[in-house]
Amino acid sequence: MNRRDFLKSGTSILSLFGTSNLMAAFSKDMGFEDFFYNIFSSNEDLNKENNNFIKDSITIELDEKQISSKSYVKKDLLTDVLIEDNVYDSFLSVRKKLNLVQRHIGYGNFNILSFDEMLKIAKYSNNINAFSKKELEFLESIFYYDPSVHGFYGERISENITDTINKKEVKKIPHTGHYLFKGEPEKIYYQMVKDIGNSLTLTSGVRSIVKQTKLFLDKVYSVEGNLTIASKSLAPPAYTYHSIADFDVGKKGFGKSNFSSRFALTDEFFKMRKLKYIDMRYTVNNKDGVRYEPWHVKII
Repeated sequence: MNRRDFLKSGTSILSLFGTSNLMAAFSKDMGFEDFFYNIFSSNEDLNKENNNFIKDSITIELDEKQISSKSYVKKDLLTDVLIEDNVYDSFLSVRKKLNLVQRHIGYGNFNILSFDEMLKIAKYSNNINAFSKKELEFLESIFYYDPSVHGFYGERISENITDTINKKEVKKIPHTGHYLFKGEPEKIYYQMVKDIGNSLTLTSGVRSIVKQTKLFLDKVYSVEGNLTIASKSLAPPAYTYHSIADFDVGKKGFGKSNFSSRFALTDEFFKMRKLKYIDMRYTVNNKDGVRYEPWHVKII
């Protein structure tokens, strides 16, 4: 399949952060820093670790505030890469059909759905129409394009849009709606639950290309078609480590806060930092160009 040119670039000379906003954010979080230093005042190593933790928390909180700001979407990036107007209708219709397919087969099953299976469901379901030629071209484009044009430098994990998840190699984790690969990922997850406690839960596991495409397009839509911003928190479809081993964890009952800076303030995260058999995939200032994600587990 050939890559298709559907992107456009825009420029802005405004900086990401104003000095006053940055100082205000630090002032707001000083209470957290004082609190944690009081707890760990008798342990120099934990003090040092906690100091890094506070900086990490501030970093992702600032990032989240900027990403949610419409002025940031329109003005504050040096180079914005946007979806072209002439394919925007295809973008919207593809996103709608992906939602309908997920509703048809269920949230859990959608996590491991292949591209070819998605096409068949859309074609033969009464309430979903087959993907059109333009929609298929858009899906190919969003999979095969090079995201380094907008500052995402992660490794390409999937080479073909029709790559599949072998259903014999995954296991559904009870009460989560998510799957993990059998073997090391499943073993590590349950070891984490044992070491941290039953308050830890799986918030995202195995993701097929179709699943990652939906997540990515939903994020793009939420930031008005801006691929540059979307890729800071969601990897493009061919670049997710969730398709080979990685998974996300969170605190039970914490909802969407598990994917925000608030997760870094939980006991679960404190305990995660002490585990020697896992690491964070996306650390602060990582080379991939992705925001800091303390909930994203990389198996060592």
